[in-house]
Amino acid sequence: MSTSRPDRPLALVTGASRGIGLAIAATLAPTHRLRLVARRLESLETAAASLREGAAGVDLDIESWPCDLADADARRALCGKAAEADVDVLINNAGIARSAPIHRTSDEDWSALMAINLTAPFELTRAVLGGMKKRGWGRIVNIASTASLKGYRYTAAYNASKHGLLGLTRGAALDVASNGITINAICPGFTATDMVQAAVDNISAKTGRSEAEARQELASINPQGRLIEPDEVAAMVAYLVTEAARGIHGQALAIDGGDTA
Repeated sequence: MSTSRPDRPLALVTGASRGIGLAIAATLAPTHRLRLVARRLESLETAAASLREGAAGVDLDIESWPCDLADADARRALCGKAAEADVDVLINNAGIARSAPIHRTSDEDWSALMAINLTAPFELTRAVLGGMKKRGWGRIVNIASTASLKGYRYTAAYNASKHGLLGLTRGAALDVASNGITINAICPGFTATDMVQAAVDNISAKTGRSEAEARQELASINPQGRLIEPDEVAAMVAYLVTEAARGIHGQALAIDGGDTA
């Protein structure tokens, strides 16, 4: 049984077609074989093409695995594929955010948030851990949120899903601590992605503030007065999947400019 990092690990990244997921894929591409997961094949192929274009002639090993993580049958198929492929590095990045006061949060929104933000990472983690344990090496990184560490108004359901993801990270980490596997969560603050742009649009629509004012409201939550960049999260992922980070295990690593300090 191998107990060291493979020469070119196989990395599965969910939500890989844009934002933080695409930044992670770009960071891992030179050193990993990549399996990119998102809902639409076209967007995955566009992402893969952009990674190859930026590779300066290096032949990258990339496959697109379209999957709607909100669909239980699709998740089941993806988990089977991931287990069969012997995934070495799992990045549970895909996530959605919906906002409403708790008394106006629908069953549909609750179910969707739990399916994508919590159930999918649980099922994928369970699917790949058997192979990682047999090989004696593996890395799992869950892209959580500062909403894993504190509460925010109008996002009780989202908070619950992200707190759950952190609980999954900590509990699973203890289960595999002696198997050459690490499991960690990264907790970014508001990050310059399409998800934050949607929040900006929502604030503007409901309050009449300009887009710039709405964006600044979110940026001001960060004591540094800015949005986090996807590349900052990707850099942390790149470190956590190395041998040098083998002692970092079961942790919630905030990238938030001090918001949760």
